[in-house]
Amino acid sequence: MSTTAKWVIGIFVGLIFLFGIIIFVMMSWMFSDEGDSSIGSVGDKLAVIELKEEIYFSEEIVRQFKKYRENSSVRAIVFRIESPGGGVAASQEIFEEVKKTRDAGKPVVVSMGSVAASGGYYVACAANKIVANPGTLTGSIGVISHFLSFEPLMKKVGVEETTIKTGKFKDIGSPFRKTTEEDKQYFNSVISDVYDQFVDAIEEERGLERAHILKYADGRVFTGRQAVEYGFVDTLGTMEDAVSIAAELGDIKGRPNVIKETKRKTFFERIIGDAAAEVTKIGHEFLRSPVLQYRFVSPD
Repeated sequence: MSTTAKWVIGIFVGLIFLFGIIIFVMMSWMFSDEGDSSIGSVGDKLAVIELKEEIYFSEEIVRQFKKYRENSSVRAIVFRIESPGGGVAASQEIFEEVKKTRDAGKPVVVSMGSVAASGGYYVACAANKIVANPGTLTGSIGVISHFLSFEPLMKKVGVEETTIKTGKFKDIGSPFRKTTEEDKQYFNSVISDVYDQFVDAIEEERGLERAHILKYADGRVFTGRQAVEYGFVDTLGTMEDAVSIAAELGDIKGRPNVIKETKRKTFFERIIGDAAAEVTKIGHEFLRSPVLQYRFVSPD
């Protein structure tokens, strides 16, 4: 084959590749528009923000709270929570944004779904009101951190690892060595401090006596009905009940115009589907160690 022919074929293949990228980008753009959808009447606006996953990151929820807080046409917010919690820092960032919105004079009412536990409960505490279903699983007040250990496996396959560090605790939680008793004592002090921060937030926001909180803050979950009895939740009700309460707090006359953000799946997400979600979940499960978590560990 002549040099000219090779150049022509190379250019042709390159053009096809470039055309494919352009089509992919255009399809992704076409299938991923984002905006506010109205699901109510034309009255005063009430925004719904949904947290329907484990709390690994805070940016998206924080962005929505800031957006609706600064929108004068939105009179109140319903924060729908379906989450077993997650990272401590991410939960605290969401908590602070809920509190900031409430303190700015825009009412926030939490509607708990089937699970709103640990970090899911933590972020709810800053709201004006918390509404749960009778069978909602909530509570799980506590801190957890996982440590993986590859050392037994490495010994079996004959792999060695060398760590050079400047302090004895610099590699604490490393999967390449055993966790010593001294490590455990040190890390327990860190976890205890983060646990106290959780209890502090409940005490301040819920107005409960610390001794009363500590009776139930041992990691146990309780139902929505129990949570109302213990004082951790304000009332029982559905999502619709939460909307009604938020509308009243926001001084909305008549039926509110309920809005929420909508984001359709990108072309790539449509192709990959649930497989991508599972891969992401497995990655988070592996990478979260030894991150501190306000997280309910479900038995399933």
